[in-house]
Amino acid sequence: MKYHSVTTHHRTELINITGWIRSEVQKSGIQEGICVVFVPHTTAAVTINESADPAVVEDLISHLDKAVPKSNYYRHSEGNSDSHIKASLFGSSETLLISDGDLVLGTWQGVFFCEFDGPRTRKVFLTFVAS
Repeated sequence: MKYHSVTTHHRTELINITGWIRSEVQKSGIQEGICVVFVPHTTAAVTINESADPAVVEDLISHLDKAVPKSNYYRHSEGNSDSHIKASLFGSSETLLISDGDLVLGTWQGVFFCEFDGPRTRKVFLTFVAS
């Protein structure tokens, strides 16, 4: 298992971690299999989406903040209920295919660490299963 620390600088932020994951896949030597990406935080997540146009990330953040506003009379008293909801919507893990020693992703796809309660230092874990 591998892990990587991610330092975020904003309350809500999506950080492209595809390059790090690709590098770890290559270091693993696995030619065929899967890579599981896991985020062990209740106010952070991981997702796959378009990585070519930064406007996609901006749109995601903007519309998430409209759909799940920071202040909405939540019962949870820590002031981050919106962060928990956003993390649940995205999820804490992604399973990626590995073929020919590389990630199987679409042309425009990238893997993003999603911060919803930053700034913080977070961890992202990877594990590999060869087939």
